[in-house]
Amino acid sequence: MRIIIAGAGKVGLELTRQLSVENEVTIIDENAQLIENIINIYDVMGVCGNGASYEVQMEAGGDRADLLIATTSSDEINILACLVAKKMGVQHTIARIRNPEYEKQLRFMREELGLSMSINPEKAAAREIARVLRFPAAMKVETFSKGRLELVEYRVPEDSTLNGVQLLNLYKSLRVRVLICAVSRKGETIIPSGDFVLQAGDKVYLTSSSDQLAQFFRHLGVFRGKATSVMIVGASKICYYLTSELLDMGMSVKVIDQNEARCIHLGERLPRALVIVGDGTDSELLREEGIDRTDAFVAITGIDEANILMAMSAAKQTANCKVVAKINRKSLVDLVSNEHMIDSVVSAGSVTTELIVQYVRAMQSASGDQIKTLHRLVDGAVEALEFGVGANPPFAGVPLKDLRLKSGILLAGIVRRNGKIVIPSGSDVLNPYDDVIVVTTRTTLQKIGDIFQ
Repeated sequence: MRIIIAGAGKVGLELTRQLSVENEVTIIDENAQLIENIINIYDVMGVCGNGASYEVQMEAGGDRADLLIATTSSDEINILACLVAKKMGVQHTIARIRNPEYEKQLRFMREELGLSMSINPEKAAAREIARVLRFPAAMKVETFSKGRLELVEYRVPEDSTLNGVQLLNLYKSLRVRVLICAVSRKGETIIPSGDFVLQAGDKVYLTSSSDQLAQFFRHLGVFRGKATSVMIVGASKICYYLTSELLDMGMSVKVIDQNEARCIHLGERLPRALVIVGDGTDSELLREEGIDRTDAFVAITGIDEANILMAMSAAKQTANCKVVAKINRKSLVDLVSNEHMIDSVVSAGSVTTELIVQYVRAMQSASGDQIKTLHRLVDGAVEALEFGVGANPPFAGVPLKDLRLKSGILLAGIVRRNGKIVIPSGSDVLNPYDDVIVVTTRTTLQKIGDIFQ
């Protein structure tokens, strides 16, 4: 597939890295040095110029492209670039649009301007944080089949009853329908079988319904109910979307920011939130505002280092507070995750990239069993994909134990047409119109048929 990426920032660079493996990618940016660095690293073409320019897009092969992705720092240039590409004959266009003022116009933009997809990184990141606050025991929560089935990330602590337990015995003793579908251990990624033995420090990925997952964590003695009071530092765009969502979920929200103008603006737009002008790095201020009585603390300023320090400080001040930090730089994300410094980390750039890659992978399969949802786990080494099963698949009605799956693939869940959730066993079968969740180390699957030998 021929893909043009306008904008070589963090998101554009990560998209280039992922999509250039199996596609013909051309990157556009006004920074000539940046373009030169990218084409020296990846097997892509580079064009220096304005991505919204007709001449620049023509030089990039816009008249032959299948998809244009606009990820520059300007919403307006992204929209214009997609409009130019659409008039040029590009069938699919994706724009990154960040300004909340454009939120009500997105449907118009998609319909009238021909946008295939618009992504708001801040809103997507806010939704990810909200999911974690709804299930605080997990480091990360992903959803499939419109929220019917969930995948959670959890690190096994030193004193956990999971330490030294074989998976087969775990399922027998707990009688809870959950599936540990992937494990990250000391840099190694494992799709486990029943004889796999868990160890302290393992990062495990579990799938099931939300109530079964809650029951599983209750058995472990680590279950924490949904956060009801949240303290947020940083009155940013993410803060606006996150606060709106948390208020709608019935939570009480307190926002702290040093910028008085931002606080006034946020307070006017969200009068149900308590907005305070102050320094979120001041531990004395956090104590005065009741950090010890708060269920969750979220640091989402524009400075990664400040978010890390505030999150670590909040974790020390209260024992049962869920701590979340927004961190964009991958090196810092890796450091924080490896050292177990913060409960949960969210990156707006990573969320955006994941959504775009999901769309591209779905484009590559025009059949009814295409990718519906895609989540990347273990730093991209594992993918959890949701496929829709078509009307008359050849494997329908065949017990799973009789189907030959490729190596590195695990069926993690089935959602029937009536909404029933099935944690697969050997005697279960796939039916037409099921949603099937597949966890795999093979990161090139495009349709459900690709999982079979």
